[in-house]
Amino acid sequence: IPQAKRESSLYGSEFEIRLRNKLTQRAIARECADWIKAKVTFKSNKTGAPMQQFAIVADTAAYMPLQGFTSADLGYEQGDAVSNVVTKLNDPAATTTFLQTFEQIWNSPQQVEDVTELVHEHIASVYAENSPERIYFLILYNLFAEFLEDISEDVLPNDLTGYKDTEIWKRLYNFQRDAATGIINKLETYNGCILADSVGLGKTFTALAVIKYYELRNKSVLVLAPKKLSDNWTTYSSPYVTNIFQRDRFGYEVLAHTDLSRKSGFTGSLDLAKISWGNFDLVVIDESHNFRNADYAEDRESRYQRLMRQVIKQGVKTKVLMLSATPVNNRFNDLKNQLALAYEGESEGLSEKLDISTTVEQVFREAQVTFRKWTELPADERTTDAILRMLDFDFFELLDAVTIARSRKHIRAYYDVSDIGVFPQRRVPISIREPLTDLPQAPSFNEIFEQLTQLNMAVYAPLSYVHASKVQKYVDLYNVQGGTARGNLGHAGREQGIQKLMTVNLLKRLESSVEAFRNTLRKVEAAVDLALQDLEGHDGTIADLGADFDDIEAEDDDFEVPEPATVGRRFKIDLADMDTVSWRNDLWHDRETLRELIEVMDLVTPDNDRKLQRLKQEIVAKVENPINGNNKKILLFSAFADTAHYLYRELQPTVNQEFGMELGLVTGNVTPKTTLGAGYDFQKVLTLFSPKSKDKDLIYPDEARPIDLLIGTDCISEGQNLQDCDYVINYDIHWNPVRIIQRFGRIDRIGSTNNVIQMVNFWPDMSLDAYINLKERVENRMVIADLAATADDNLLTQETSETAFRKEQLRKLQDEVIELEDVRTGVSITDLGLNDFRMDLLAYMEKYDDLALGPKGLHAVVPANPAKGLRPGVIFALRSVD
Repeated sequence: IPQAKRESSLYGSEFEIRLRNKLTQRAIARECADWIKAKVTFKSNKTGAPMQQFAIVADTAAYMPLQGFTSADLGYEQGDAVSNVVTKLNDPAATTTFLQTFEQIWNSPQQVEDVTELVHEHIASVYAENSPERIYFLILYNLFAEFLEDISEDVLPNDLTGYKDTEIWKRLYNFQRDAATGIINKLETYNGCILADSVGLGKTFTALAVIKYYELRNKSVLVLAPKKLSDNWTTYSSPYVTNIFQRDRFGYEVLAHTDLSRKSGFTGSLDLAKISWGNFDLVVIDESHNFRNADYAEDRESRYQRLMRQVIKQGVKTKVLMLSATPVNNRFNDLKNQLALAYEGESEGLSEKLDISTTVEQVFREAQVTFRKWTELPADERTTDAILRMLDFDFFELLDAVTIARSRKHIRAYYDVSDIGVFPQRRVPISIREPLTDLPQAPSFNEIFEQLTQLNMAVYAPLSYVHASKVQKYVDLYNVQGGTARGNLGHAGREQGIQKLMTVNLLKRLESSVEAFRNTLRKVEAAVDLALQDLEGHDGTIADLGADFDDIEAEDDDFEVPEPATVGRRFKIDLADMDTVSWRNDLWHDRETLRELIEVMDLVTPDNDRKLQRLKQEIVAKVENPINGNNKKILLFSAFADTAHYLYRELQPTVNQEFGMELGLVTGNVTPKTTLGAGYDFQKVLTLFSPKSKDKDLIYPDEARPIDLLIGTDCISEGQNLQDCDYVINYDIHWNPVRIIQRFGRIDRIGSTNNVIQMVNFWPDMSLDAYINLKERVENRMVIADLAATADDNLLTQETSETAFRKEQLRKLQDEVIELEDVRTGVSITDLGLNDFRMDLLAYMEKYDDLALGPKGLHAVVPANPAKGLRPGVIFALRSVD
């Protein structure tokens, strides 16, 4: 019996499937083991040298040559050998010679050793009771044996780098370590990976562990993050005491997504004009779904194009790790564009590494067609299981190769979290609807909306009033036309987009607070006043405000509305080229409407602000009746800095003076504020608010006073662990409910010391159906426009499937705290990931490494327990013979 297969071949070869499928193996094995014990002795060649194979029967006939000792080798079953001729020798003299040779070897302890007991044990293992764990790993081994063969030191983390001794690695939970190891494996094998774990599973720390691994290998690392989240990353590469990983000495650079649209200027201390973009070995892209649009503009390079050309393709070979907060994706093209960053737009290399039958582009094309067919199914048939059955396996193969995406359910099901703790229990959300004010003369929400829709916002669209005969002049001057039909409508199209954007933004600010609404009304009115002055002026030109909207990011509601004093003169329009009469009339109309609204809003004082007064009641109720021991902490979110500042100012008397609690304010665009005094930066405020999760005792051991009410914008809605708190209040509902889920994810985290957590949502004063209808009316008025002229952020484009998805989420948010993967209106890549199973198998093999010797046909029995999902029945793991 060949040494390499001597144990496994005892259980039959691959050609004996028919016999094994009779499921009589257990009985046969028991009989065989008894026979061995009573009558048989086995010895094995221990020299490693080749040995002639033959058999002698009844001391009279010799059979040779034998290729093995299976039924196929002996001629009882058909095998795959091209030829297998065994010769029978009836010559007594020759047989005697063979016998003497056999006896000589058999009795030589230098050449053979007795393995009878070993063989008996192997045979007995077939009928022994097996643990479910062993069967589980045996199944994994047979599924992923090829993966184990491909594993080498080149594609797994190298322990010699010392990455397991780093502070960040010690901080990771078991499931985060598995993810980090899997990411490094995928980066080394495929050059890219998307990490799309659910909210609250610590993607930032996982990514930091990967970054440190590559830094220990002297690799240069760049982190690209949305501007509002840059503090999340710069903290860990800073020399400040707030950096809990100071010992790791992170050296990566941090730039904003919008920096890819800039050729000069500074980000922090970095001079953008001097950056060597092609010199980074690893690029980590936070919120990578912002790069899902690969369209291009003819007049200038898009962020996506520049990232691909200058960062990914040029210079050194660059690996790409993408972090995505939205694993549900209804457009497979978006996913393809993100993956293209990993394979540098050249998909042939990735196709060769994967076991797929076609190109990457074709896989996604077919998946999109399948998805379209699925969306046309009746609602009761349009399930996740249905689309998973419809998708081709190549799609699973591709996605599994380059993505890691785990849900909270997955972590609970497949990991031992007893040392970590559990997720806190979510209480049913509290939904609050308050009118704007109790003043009888004030208009309702709907009435204000109708007035807003009457605004022309003409101040943001002067190019629309240029005479048709003069338009070409500005096309030639500023190259304001051009771009692809899908991605870009040129400068005139951007102006129309800005008109709609400002109308929508005013409505969103009205939803947020009276203060945010009237502040913005005043800024727009000031811009209109300046435009009317320019019309009467002697300069003969006017400035186009639209040029100052260039750096707005997708879903960034809290953008800076350009004020007259800050408007540049990049685009100038000659008044002689304009229909100034029409523009003046529309400006006058807008100013009158704006002044009417400002006059009414100025009547609403904080005492008349019903929403603010209700918020105070909620805070008092929470402080007087904590839901976890004496935990009084509250995390208060608003989408707008104006609202956050307003709440900080108005809540101080109640929270600070009446209850003696300290407040903090973090908005991302100005220095944080606290009632503790001045000198508190972003990280210090967060640390004093969540001292346990932020290691306050290590960083600020002498700081005794905590912050109990933190008011923040969405600059802290991602990448922050604030789980000391148990109460989140959303003072406004973001139109993308994913943001609400992300906000709650700051406290809804594994290992929380709180038993229960609560979310409170302030909705506009109308029914949900009326609110959704209002949203749809606004969205239907939107134009497809790319404000930055770079095809990066189609801020005003709404896909039908996405709108339906968000509507469903909004409905659910009233009654429950939802998770992205629970809203079954699309495909979640958490349904497709197999990486955890591979990492599970790898860890087992490092400990035991005995699965290759295991026989097929083993089984295990566990008691049924429907409460745990263990329904009565049988699970077969079968291999196709095709």
